[in-house]
Amino acid sequence: MANHTNNAQAGFNIHLAKLRRLAQPFFLPLDQGNGWQFIWLLISLLFCVGGLVLITLTGLIEILEKIQPILTEKYFGGVSKTIGQIWNSWWGWLFSGLFLLGSTSFFSWRHKLRNKRWIHWIFLGIIVLMLLSVNGINAGIGFIARDLSNALVEKQQDGFYRILGIYAACFIVALPIRVAQIFFTFKLGIIWREWLSNSLISDYLKNNAYYILNPNDEEETDVDNPDQRISDDTKAFTEQSLNFTLGIFDAILTFSLNVLILFSISKALTFSLFLYAAFATTVLVIAGKNLVRINYDQLRYEADFRYGLVHIRDNAESIAFYSGEKPEKLETQRRLGEVVRNFNLLIIWKAIIFAMKRSINYAGNFFPYLILAVPYFAGEIDYGRFIQASFSFGMVEGSLFFIVNQIEELAKFTAGVGRLEGFQSTVEQFSQSNTIEDNILVNSQSILIKNADLYPPGNNQPIISDLSISIEKNDKLLVVGPSGCGKTSLLRMISGLWQPSNGLIERPETGDLLFIPQKPYMLLGSLREQLCYPTEEEKFSDEQLNSVLAEVKLQSLIERYPDLDVKQDWPRILSLGEQQRLAFGRLLLNAPRFAVLDEATSALDVKTEEYLYELLQKRDLAVISVGHRPTLIEFHQNVLELVGDGSWRLLPTTSYDFDRS
Repeated sequence: MANHTNNAQAGFNIHLAKLRRLAQPFFLPLDQGNGWQFIWLLISLLFCVGGLVLITLTGLIEILEKIQPILTEKYFGGVSKTIGQIWNSWWGWLFSGLFLLGSTSFFSWRHKLRNKRWIHWIFLGIIVLMLLSVNGINAGIGFIARDLSNALVEKQQDGFYRILGIYAACFIVALPIRVAQIFFTFKLGIIWREWLSNSLISDYLKNNAYYILNPNDEEETDVDNPDQRISDDTKAFTEQSLNFTLGIFDAILTFSLNVLILFSISKALTFSLFLYAAFATTVLVIAGKNLVRINYDQLRYEADFRYGLVHIRDNAESIAFYSGEKPEKLETQRRLGEVVRNFNLLIIWKAIIFAMKRSINYAGNFFPYLILAVPYFAGEIDYGRFIQASFSFGMVEGSLFFIVNQIEELAKFTAGVGRLEGFQSTVEQFSQSNTIEDNILVNSQSILIKNADLYPPGNNQPIISDLSISIEKNDKLLVVGPSGCGKTSLLRMISGLWQPSNGLIERPETGDLLFIPQKPYMLLGSLREQLCYPTEEEKFSDEQLNSVLAEVKLQSLIERYPDLDVKQDWPRILSLGEQQRLAFGRLLLNAPRFAVLDEATSALDVKTEEYLYELLQKRDLAVISVGHRPTLIEFHQNVLELVGDGSWRLLPTTSYDFDRS
């Protein structure tokens, strides 16, 4: 039993730590305050808002008493009397002290709320102010309901209509306040989502984290479907975090404003409510633990299913050429089956939780009648106080059962926090680590490889053994060998994507080294962006871009799309040969000092290939090419032949015979 309790406590602490890592940085950097300090600032916010409300309300009542004393006495006499009692007792000192304590806390921490985080606190404070105002009106409605009921019972017609007018005025005042609360809540939510998404995107695209992570491996549950983590999970997390935080604030305020009213009417009803709420909450929280795991799996299976559909869309032409509809259908149906199977399990547990929640809510309706019937029939309380007690009971019950009523959403939220924090931790680990190891040096004026051994990830068979080679300015190296011998792996090592197990590598900075694969990357963007990638498009004029397109024999593209800002599905519209020529246009525009070409002309005819390589010879750059055509020999000075078992040989092109190899 003790071990179970300890495990539950450890699990709860882990979830809290994950939640803090995601939520706190938006309001307070993790290195500027711990979790308790963050919670204290949230409490201080309540002190500040509560103090401002009390001060504002006091000022308004004093102004009304001076301008319209009769009106104030008639309609706001209770409010005026309550405020007077607060300031004339120790409560006034307490509220003043808490307000000063909260204000001092924020003032002393002002330098830690950098990067405009104070704006986030102001938005949150405005929302809490709206909540407090609405709860204050709701507490007043309890007294109005009491007087309205007594006026009906006693048939006091004049008093009834006067109270009914006050009742209507409360709703008129509450409506814009509630609308403002909703507006600022959504506004803060979208600001938070933008901030968190930008943070994740920055880490995801730093230090090749997006490349190192394998988003398609369904066994790696901490990093699957990064697109969903950054889009859907961040949206759900920020919305649910605000809903739960504000819901807790609302519950605290509702409880604080109504429990004293309920206690003053019936102590027995108050204590019975506490016991009942504690029992029901414990039962439902224990039962709801299974929902967390099931919701976690559901999020993952839904994302896998969606990724499968996106994969079909992105590879529609290839699937059509292969007539591969049947295997694609089977795989998509398998993923859909996982979604349906897990959701059927989710349905069962949702039904169980729903039945328990309904039973608890229905049972709670009987408490006021069972406990208050005796004093009512004994004449100890009138009907108005009975109605007021029922109203206050419902408000306090709602605040105490906040967790119970949100158990399903809380399960989704907990699962989402686990997925999002797992992804955040993983990408932070890669983005903050130094991916350039000791055996790789950057800022070199050449590409130098000394005694390098390269193994594929998770394999102990060498691709390259003890390789030593140097590529200086204007050098041209052709890499050849049978399929699967490691030609592309060598380029990955030169580009810094794979690390050698031994040896030393010197390479230029990223901007001075441009890699062009066999199938060029086509980004989501305009023709202008395609040409300029990865450089900023503002660096080049339309004349430069049109000139380069003509230079790589893409005049037809200029004629088809005279507007360079047109956006199309370029991988589908352009043939592979056109894409390869466009990639050469990028190379000419970006003008790196080193170009790495991995069969970058394989889809072109020999004449066009020769023409493009002649363009490169006119440029002041070094070239490393992977190719199989003998015609490439004349455009290179040396040939590096890889055998496939780790061995290699380096020869001048004049001594290399393609036919013999």
